[in-house]
Amino acid sequence: MVEGSVFQNNDYTIQDDEWDRDLLLDPAWEKQQRKTFTAWCNSHLRKAGTGIENIEEDFRNGLKLMLLLEVISGERLPKPDRGKMRFHKIANVNKALEYITSKGVKLVSIGAEEIVDGNIKMTLGMIWTIILRFAIQDISVEETSAKEGLLLWCQRKTAPYRNVNVQNFHVNWKDGLALCALIHRHRPDLIDYAKLNKDDPLGNLNLAFDVAEKYLDIPKMLDAEDIINSPKPDERAIMTYVSCFYHAFAGAEQAETAANRICTILGVNQENESLMEEYEKLASQLLEWIRRMTPWLENKSPETTMAAMRGKLEDFRDYRRQHKPPKVQEKCQLEINFNTLQTKLRISNRPAFMPSEGRMVSDITSAWTGLEQAEKGYEEWLLIEIRRLERLNHLAEKFQMKATSHQGWSVGKDSVLSQKDYESCSLTEVRALLRKHEAFESDLAAHQDRVEQIAAIAQELNELDYHAASSINERCQGICDQWDQLGTLTQKRRENLERTEKLLETIDQLFLEFSKRSAPFNNWMEGAMEDLQDMFIVHTVDDIQSLISAHDQFKATLPEADCERQAILSIYTEVQKIAQSYGISPNLTNPYSDITPTEIGLKWDKVKKLVPQRNSILQEELARQHANERLRRQFAAQANIIGPWIQTRMEEIGRSSVDIGGSLEDQMSQLKQFEQVIINYKSNIDKLEGDHQHIQESLVFDNKHTNYTMEHIRVGWEQLLTTIARTINEIETQILTRDAKGISQQQMNEFRQSFTHFDRKKKGGMETDDFRACLISMGYDLGESEFARIMSLVDPNGSNKVTFQTFVDFMTRETSDSDTSEQVLASFKILAADKPFILLEELRRELPPEQAEYCISRMPLYNGPDGVPGALDYTAFSTALYGESDL
Repeated sequence: MVEGSVFQNNDYTIQDDEWDRDLLLDPAWEKQQRKTFTAWCNSHLRKAGTGIENIEEDFRNGLKLMLLLEVISGERLPKPDRGKMRFHKIANVNKALEYITSKGVKLVSIGAEEIVDGNIKMTLGMIWTIILRFAIQDISVEETSAKEGLLLWCQRKTAPYRNVNVQNFHVNWKDGLALCALIHRHRPDLIDYAKLNKDDPLGNLNLAFDVAEKYLDIPKMLDAEDIINSPKPDERAIMTYVSCFYHAFAGAEQAETAANRICTILGVNQENESLMEEYEKLASQLLEWIRRMTPWLENKSPETTMAAMRGKLEDFRDYRRQHKPPKVQEKCQLEINFNTLQTKLRISNRPAFMPSEGRMVSDITSAWTGLEQAEKGYEEWLLIEIRRLERLNHLAEKFQMKATSHQGWSVGKDSVLSQKDYESCSLTEVRALLRKHEAFESDLAAHQDRVEQIAAIAQELNELDYHAASSINERCQGICDQWDQLGTLTQKRRENLERTEKLLETIDQLFLEFSKRSAPFNNWMEGAMEDLQDMFIVHTVDDIQSLISAHDQFKATLPEADCERQAILSIYTEVQKIAQSYGISPNLTNPYSDITPTEIGLKWDKVKKLVPQRNSILQEELARQHANERLRRQFAAQANIIGPWIQTRMEEIGRSSVDIGGSLEDQMSQLKQFEQVIINYKSNIDKLEGDHQHIQESLVFDNKHTNYTMEHIRVGWEQLLTTIARTINEIETQILTRDAKGISQQQMNEFRQSFTHFDRKKKGGMETDDFRACLISMGYDLGESEFARIMSLVDPNGSNKVTFQTFVDFMTRETSDSDTSEQVLASFKILAADKPFILLEELRRELPPEQAEYCISRMPLYNGPDGVPGALDYTAFSTALYGESDL
């Protein structure tokens, strides 16, 4: 037996000063050490395909001693001497002892000669030194190491077990319960501890030895009888055997820790992938809706009727009220989900999420902008088209009325002009026919303006693309052709009458005067009747008041017209008197005109009847325009309140992102209250929408009482909802960052104060020079290259602006730790037992089923030269988690 002084290394051993030399030389202890140390050496040498039987004989040539050290250290020793002479053996043993000394072990009184000579005590002492250095030294529990660390580990693992109180490595292990407790603590499936009996130490010890050898790959290093029969079992033998349990179970605990780390990291990855898939789904649906709506809004095929156009307007209103608002919310929520996902990826050191091509937030924003532009253009087109159709219908009706009036006047005129009645008339009759013809020419000239009006209306209908323009053109052409024919016939008849006039000299001046005055007056009355029945279209009170003023002016001319009527009728009366005085029949026919006093009287009565009717129609239109004016004022009153209210809320939200104090939770609470105020205000927007609908239904197209349109209010309201949602999301992101990175509220407040101070323009972002000044104020020693590196992190797009969220992300990266690919790689290496690859059964044994299958489905095959069938490359998988994401 070797004395305790043969090894001295205060770094990892503690001398048992209380042992005396006599106890150390106890044959029972020597027997226990010989068996234990031999089994321990064989547990390692078998890895090299060899072993020992006699510990003092098999190590004498130094070859297996050097092999043992290579196996347990994993290092290569100098090449051994292969000779069989004594000096060859001494040289090999010295190489082994020199290697032990190089590991910090100070050997005392142990020389190569004693080992070569087979000195059992020196040999056991040397093996114990090797066990201490390579099996016990690295045991560390709560800053204790070696023997104390191993003892503390045993105490903690066996503390819950009855009849077990581990205070040393000798007598406390004699009943076998401590060994059974260690096994049961880590592998309760191997031993039923409740059935063990303290009074059966032999059964307990043999049970522990057998289970350890069969299931834990720990060789049987002790004899149960030797331990029971020894008053104080050998401490070194017990420590050596127990250290095997420590290494066996510590590896399992290390594997469990590694598995837990991998599960946590994979859980984060799975959650992020779920968020990515959800984003892709929502983005695809929203883009599909935009692609479906945009062509509909860009389709500006005109309709031919007002009813059809009003139907399109109603469809557009349904789109604005029912279909679009949910999509506005979806778009806002999509942006919020995207920002939350990117924040989680940054916090977990994952690469930023890059959506599929065409599904970026910028792509959605661009598509949304195109939708709104198409929407705005479509609404403007609808209103313009309705005005155009209204104008077309008015012109078409006016054309038909004037055309009908003209064609009614021209009926039979060509037949009259084609007559040759003057050939059989007397001179008086011819002169009468000539005067009648002159009256007709006056009437014809008066109708020239009407024909020009009809042609002008037809031209305007063509320019406005009237759907029935062909029939209008056909009728207008017929009127113009007839008019040209009447002109030709009129000219020809005048020539004939003037040729005949030389033969006829009797002229009835009174009839001629009657005809000349009655024809214009008759034309005036017909024009007055047309004007009094003329349709009109107005949009303002001023327009209708202008018509009323014109009507009042017309009424003012009626007395003068009445005087003219009486004067004309007096001419006819004078003719009757003259005829009676010369004995001519009083029922004379006016040879110069078809107009009779009766016709003038009837038309005059009709004019007087139409005047009050026209007055009533104008007053009704005036009342309608006043009602429209009230609608304008009602809309303007609300719009002039709602518009500034929205602008004020937008400014307050802008200031809140800078001025709000207190904790992030307090800020979130304030913003939630603010959001509720905005939501409660929605009823005012709905009421304004209702008023706007009444205005559009009344065909009111302008409003001088306000600069706000319903489109302005809608855009402002949507921007307000989006802004408050984004501001709340920013606070949520800050809370998420704070909690994930372990940032205190005080640190977050300090970040906010620094950002607010250096955000000199108060636009929610620091410019490059302001950010540099901020970093210098916080103690950063910035060179140009270091500052350029920092700017590449906080402003990768070169926008010359650092937002608060980017600033917080940078500061948290500078002040906190997080998991890395190296940590994940190290964890997988533990599960793989230091192999460069891992097998399917190892993943399924160490990880939960879901996490194991996740790894198997994504981990590539291992292609190394030392691989086996089914081997997986965990190095590539771990790197991909933190590299360029293909997810």
